[in-house]
Amino acid sequence: MSFRGRLALWYGGTAGALVTLACVYSYALHGRTHYDDLDAMLESAAGHVAEELEAASTPKERLSILRASERLETRARIYSATGELEAQTGPASRVPLIDPRAVLAGKSPEPYGIAASLVRGHTGPPAGGGAFGLAEDGYGQGRWRVHVIPLSGSTEYLSTAMPLARLDASIRSFGRLMLAMALVGSAAAFLVGWIVAGRATRPIAVLTETAGAIARSREFSRRVPVDPARDELGRLAITVNEMLSSLEQAYATQQRFIADASHELRAPLTLIQANLELAQRPGMAPDDRVTAVGEAYAETSRLSRLVADLLALARADAGMPIRRERVELDHLLMEVLGEARRLAGEHRLALDQLEPSIVSGDPDRLRQLLVILVDNALKYTPAGGRIALRLAREGDIAIIAVSDTGVGIPAEHLPHVFERFYRADPGRSRDPGGTGLGLSIARWVVEQHGGSIELTSRPGEGTTATVRLLVEG
Repeated sequence: MSFRGRLALWYGGTAGALVTLACVYSYALHGRTHYDDLDAMLESAAGHVAEELEAASTPKERLSILRASERLETRARIYSATGELEAQTGPASRVPLIDPRAVLAGKSPEPYGIAASLVRGHTGPPAGGGAFGLAEDGYGQGRWRVHVIPLSGSTEYLSTAMPLARLDASIRSFGRLMLAMALVGSAAAFLVGWIVAGRATRPIAVLTETAGAIARSREFSRRVPVDPARDELGRLAITVNEMLSSLEQAYATQQRFIADASHELRAPLTLIQANLELAQRPGMAPDDRVTAVGEAYAETSRLSRLVADLLALARADAGMPIRRERVELDHLLMEVLGEARRLAGEHRLALDQLEPSIVSGDPDRLRQLLVILVDNALKYTPAGGRIALRLAREGDIAIIAVSDTGVGIPAEHLPHVFERFYRADPGRSRDPGGTGLGLSIARWVVEQHGGSIELTSRPGEGTTATVRLLVEG
């Protein structure tokens, strides 16, 4: 069953149950009230007739009193102590015979059904030692409500009765009305629930349709319409749109990454293949063959670096955690500086400041970070330029700065330097063998250590890379 169907069924079932309970309660209260009113009327008439019978002195007077009770719409009878009929208003009344002793013993059922018995009545127990009962006649008039009380000063019983045919018919009609209302109300509740559920689930249907269309077409630029009401479903649509924006950005980045990676991988492979084909030509001079093999070897080195960088970024994308241990940044910086001096050539390397600092992190990744920053400074600084390293402390923060006097980076390129395969034109012309992944890896290393990295640069004046890491202890 669909979610809309379940929601409509739940709403309709709940509302229908409430309507049904209300109808049942109304039927029970209506029936109990009317039967109690009839009992009160019958008890009042019995009390009035009993008082007059006590004052009567002759059988004729007693019979006259019994006949007068018909004006109160009751039928009165007198029974002996043994339960035999002694006097009545006349055979035309067709009142069924009863055993007054059985009625007083409380063996007669109530006139109303089970539902009405669950409702509390508004009348108390019969007064004067009387009791109520039911009787069935043989003349097709249905049930009779009977009230019996012992006559004061004698062993006789006074019985007053009223027919229930009209009241029973009225209660049955009311019951059928309540049943019809319960059925119609339940059906209406389900219909309303179906309509309300349709309106409530419409945003979900739109969301599902949009998500399906995006999955089929991969058009991550599409968005789910947002309800101006900004309710729960509206917030869900906003969240889905935010997710789609992230997916669109990730998909675009992935497509660009694949295109750039394909381009970067194709170039060295093409050169390797071309040089190897050249070296295989017969009659080629030995010096030319050595040159071709040397160029192929150089391209394999570049290809190896590119694959290693791509593997590092793949691990970053996979969320692989780094190992943690105590790392002395000052010792690590001195080691990287010593290695850089052997490759510096005509560059001038300097250590402006060195404050002991210990951080918690991966020493191999931190070494990779420093090598990337120093290597970039060497690549983009002309011969004779100055490259300075600095390690300082500001409270609980260790600051690593690598400055150079190189070509610098134009301001329009600075926001993109940490993107994968992104290289500004000066960088491409100075380092054609670079991969464009170094700073992306550097940012990932810094972020894995809970730090930050930023570049400041002026074209023609140089660049400064600043890394901030939290000091341990």
